[in-house]
This record gives sequence, C-alpha cells and structure tokens, in this order.
Amino acid sequence: MIRFEEVYKRYNGTAVVEDFSLEIKEGEFFVLIGPSGSGKTTTLKMINQLIHLSDGTIRIDGKRISDYDLQELRWNIGYVLQQIALFPNMTVEENITIVPEMKKWSKEDMKNRVTELLDTVSLDPEKYRDRQVSELSGGEQQRIGVIRALAADPDIILMDEPFSALDPISRNNLQKDVVELQHKLKKTVVFVTHDMQEAINLGDRICVMNHGKIEQVGTAEEILKHPASDFVKEFLQTGLPHYKEEKTVQHFIDHDFYSTGESLFTATIASDAPVNDLILLLSDHSSVKVLSEIEDQEKIITRDHLVHYLANDLKADKEVSA
Repeated sequence: MIRFEEVYKRYNGTAVVEDFSLEIKEGEFFVLIGPSGSGKTTTLKMINQLIHLSDGTIRIDGKRISDYDLQELRWNIGYVLQQIALFPNMTVEENITIVPEMKKWSKEDMKNRVTELLDTVSLDPEKYRDRQVSELSGGEQQRIGVIRALAADPDIILMDEPFSALDPISRNNLQKDVVELQHKLKKTVVFVTHDMQEAINLGDRICVMNHGKIEQVGTAEEILKHPASDFVKEFLQTGLPHYKEEKTVQHFIDHDFYSTGESLFTATIASDAPVNDLILLLSDHSSVKVLSEIEDQEKIITRDHLVHYLANDLKADKEVSA
C-alpha cells in the first residue's frame, strides 16, 4: 500500500530521516514510535508531501507520490493532528464536510455522511451537527477531528500524536473508538506516538525509530520479546507503564501470568518486589525465576507473560474508564 524505498530527508545537509525502507500493508494500523527528534513526524508528513523527501522513493499502490496530482493525493489521505485544528467559526457539520464540499458532493450526501460519522463515535447527530466547536469538550473536539479525516472516505489516515494533549480517560476512550473504526472501515492508518503503551494498544505493527533510522519493525509481541538493539531495550524500559509500589510480582502469580517446572532462567526476583523491577529485568532477560518463602513449584515469568499481562492491564484500564 505505502512503500518507502531508501528514503532520506535532509536539512542543510543533515539527515533527519536516513535510509528509511519499509512497506505498510493495506488495512494495517502501523505505528511510528520514538523519542523527540527521531524523525517519526517527518516520515509521516512525507507521505502526503507536507514535507518533500530529499532522496529515495515513496509509493502508494505502486505509484510514486510525486506522480500524483497533489490535490488528488491529499484528498485521498485523511490527516489528524495533535492540535485539533477545527475551524472555530464553523459548526461541527461544516467542519466535517470541508473536503466533501470541495469534491462537490451533494448536500444530501454530505448530510448523510455527517450523520453516519457522528453515530460511529457515539455523538448524537441531531445534538451535535449544528453546535459550535467552542461548545465542545477537548475529547469531543478530537472525535470531530478524527471523523473529519474520514469524511471523504480516504484510503489512508495519518495521525500525528492525536491524543497526547487529552486527559487519560478521554485518551483511552478515543483509542478504543479509533481501533473500532479502523476494524470497521479497514483504512490504512499510520500513527505517530512517543508512548509505548499507546503503540502496544493500537498497532498491528510498530516501527521504533531513533535519529532518523529504523531500529526495529514488528508486532508488539515481537518487540517486547526480542528487542533488536540496546536502544530498543532502553526505550522499552522508559516507555512501558510504571506501577505503584504496592503492585508487586505476586500480582503476576495471583493472576496466573507464570509457568511452573524446570526452566532455563538468567535472573531472579522476589515475589514482593515491585512490578517495575520485573519489567526492567525482562527487557534484558528472556525469563525470570520468582523467589518466594513458600516452598512449592518453581515459578517462571517470561516475556510472553509480560506481553499478556500488559494487554490484560490495558483492557482493565479501558473497562474502568468506559
């Protein structure tokens, strides 16, 4: 669907994206993640030519992006920013229908599209379509920003840290909405974040970037279980969730995130140690033995158990905030 071939972006001779080559599949939710200055937003903006590449090729459906009419290219790519960027002098409906109106859709088709999209994010069309943007909460405004990007039914959606300014409850709810929309509409989504937990929650695959280069591409499970470099290990350590001190390794045991019996392990941890300590150990070791005062079967926690534990924790957080 979207193919990068040895792409570079330079400013004054300095590469901010370097030798970037990968393919994003049709219908995939693909996450670009990395620290500030890693080149992830620059990479995203090169797809719709908001930033022009210096060398290499980007193709969409096999065609060079430079061969597309620029207006045609951008009409077929929805774009959602961290800064919500709704027009304050327009109603919700007017904001959503900007691109359909430019594409000369009929008034009836636009009205029906607004109804359909507001319904998908649980906003009552009759209540919200004529409201002013200033009357909406931050979470409601960002929902409008997301569905505005979908209004003209583009094949590709670009999302640049769209939820980072929101409170945790709004953020969790919007993540859930976006995943459900993507599964329903089968759009190709390229999503930028600096938050590893968000990347795990959303991405079919994740690309970890550093200094403009690709460090690792894979599923959340592949990256958590097999970090490809010291940078990825360190990024996981700082980017995974941090738990309150009272949440201990025993929590894994109580919820059956462990195995028993003989196993090769290279580290040990006490059952009353903080979960954060276990996460740090598992970024360096494939499995950890739990030391307990109770003499029973040997309990082993692996990276597999960590993946399932984090996924379960995210699900529980969402259910609480829903």
